[in-house]
Amino acid sequence: MSKQLFRILSALSCIAGNIMLSVSFAINPGPPNNPTSAQLIAFGEQYATSIFVGAWLQAVSPLFIVMFACALVCLADATNRLSGWMTMFGSVILVMVSLIEVSFYLSAFAPNPSSMGLISLDLIHAIQHLYFIIAAPALFLPLGVVILSSRVLPRVFAYLAFLLGTAFAILGVVYLSALTLPLFVQAFAGVQTLWWLGAAITLLVLTRKKAATNAVKEQEPALDLQ
Repeated sequence: MSKQLFRILSALSCIAGNIMLSVSFAINPGPPNNPTSAQLIAFGEQYATSIFVGAWLQAVSPLFIVMFACALVCLADATNRLSGWMTMFGSVILVMVSLIEVSFYLSAFAPNPSSMGLISLDLIHAIQHLYFIIAAPALFLPLGVVILSSRVLPRVFAYLAFLLGTAFAILGVVYLSALTLPLFVQAFAGVQTLWWLGAAITLLVLTRKKAATNAVKEQEPALDLQ
């Protein structure tokens, strides 16, 4: 595979992952506040299709996103550097946190035992803390170092990655004692989507410009001969 094709596929993977993740939240209605076991089961039966399709999208989409992160490590020739290894390790943490959350989300609508759903909802709220405490910071902070020490993306993405990673870590500590994260904190998690999309689109644009520049250079000798 050519380097140009690798860059294009990596960027498209990130874009596809973010679209899938956005759709999963859009079609998946949240459960009612403080439901009884019967209400939760009834909710699951009413929105079964949206719940299961949304869960599938939420489980698969992070894989496409972290593939882009790992591709940036490769493009930056950081596979043998600590920042590169930590980025890939952070990718694993992010995917695992997402998969655990989805697993408990699905189990929340299990009819037997009747109390399983309520327990699963509490576990979901607990796991959501992990995204802020460790998952997002463990990925964005070393990825920022990778970008800053290379020319794979403009440096502004490195600084924004540092800002996001730090902000997530601070929110994770500030609301550590909150059993359920406030809605504005949960909504802040969506900000990272803008970073991923911006980085992926920028990589596509840079790849196209580089291809155009190379094409001009290849034509120059032919023009000189004429």
